[in-house]
Amino acid sequence: MKTHIECFPCFLRQTVIALKQLYGQQDIQQEIIQDVLSIMQKTDMDKPPAYTTTFIHRAIRDRLGLDPFKKVKHDYNAIAMELYPGLKEQVSSSRDPLWTAARLAISGNIIDFGIFTSIDINASVANALKETIAVDDYDSFRKAICQTETVLYLLDNSGEIVFDKLLIEELVRMKKKVKAVVKGSPVLNDVTMEDALQTNLTDLCEVVDNGSDAIGTILEWTSPEFQAHFSSSDLIVSKGQGNFETIAGTEKRTYFLFQSKCDVVSKELGLSPGSMLLKKS
Repeated sequence: MKTHIECFPCFLRQTVIALKQLYGQQDIQQEIIQDVLSIMQKTDMDKPPAYTTTFIHRAIRDRLGLDPFKKVKHDYNAIAMELYPGLKEQVSSSRDPLWTAARLAISGNIIDFGIFTSIDINASVANALKETIAVDDYDSFRKAICQTETVLYLLDNSGEIVFDKLLIEELVRMKKKVKAVVKGSPVLNDVTMEDALQTNLTDLCEVVDNGSDAIGTILEWTSPEFQAHFSSSDLIVSKGQGNFETIAGTEKRTYFLFQSKCDVVSKELGLSPGSMLLKKS
């Protein structure tokens, strides 16, 4: 996926969202905006937007000397953990627990502070559990899961990780060996090992980091260890729009679970914004 001109207002909006996470830092806001405008001028429009947003969030963290999303990440993990028992009951009592867990994982993708400043988790759950979603390759997904032994699960956002945990539990119950992947260091509200520990995901499956602070999964920026995991995996479950932007088109057998939350991605897919997808690569 390439960067479109419609991405540029979003680059600035993400900057404002990041700065609004903190108070008392007004003295360096102008410097950060100037940094971001300079980065935007150097955007390579032949690459996915995730490249530019990665540079932008690095610059923001460097200026601030901290992760502006640290508190909101912790808070949304806690909110999602409060929802977890009820969601788990929905999965275990359903006629097809894998289907329900996959749909709930998609619903959790609404928790994205790179795009939204407020979210309605309950509405997202209700929409995901409707019979029809925009792209639904579930039958193929279930068959692929049954035919594989190992799954590499690319996680996305904090809070959302709890919804992913429901699907990973089903994969483990089906005797699959799951490796869940977090970021090597903070970027936006993407999950790191700290989030996996807070939500007890490390008690469920192996969790590895990709050695990168990039939005999505920019393979050339990841560690050799992660690249080995990626190349040797039988099946990849990819969560979130950023991962779709950066690894769609790779030859690995991949299923993308996400919501198309911006006009550019939705246009690329031929869908309306807000569409939910369980899409085979």
